[in-house]
Amino acid sequence: MLLSQRCEYAVRAALYLAAADRTGYVAVREISEALGIPRSFLAKTVQDLTAAGVFTSMRGPSGGLALARPAHRTTIEEVVLAVDGSALFTECVLGLPGCDDLRPCPLHAQWRPMRARVRAMFAGATLADTAAQVRDGKFRLALEAR
Repeated sequence: MLLSQRCEYAVRAALYLAAADRTGYVAVREISEALGIPRSFLAKTVQDLTAAGVFTSMRGPSGGLALARPAHRTTIEEVVLAVDGSALFTECVLGLPGCDDLRPCPLHAQWRPMRARVRAMFAGATLADTAAQVRDGKFRLALEAR
């Protein structure tokens, strides 16, 4: 796993909102139930996304969550940065502090270009493009029912 569980949930929730393609707010309960994410866990994750300006939220009976910007102007990289920070894109794959070209870990030469490609992949993936593939049934956001 490259992303924390919180970040996986955040990306899935952001894609759910983008795939919903509707105006107004979507209840946290709906997202939680649709994606199989514990509501209390999702609520904490949503706070990070709201603070980072990825989501907007409104309390009350018709409240919930919405994307703060159009889905075509929001990347998966922004979601990852809001929840997990930049470590995936900047840190040692083995977690060693000070891992660089002068004091590399055993996987440094392989991980350095890989993490740049991972960042480029997330930066180039908008919520709109990715959510369109979810709407088309090409991809899923939740565990499949057994």
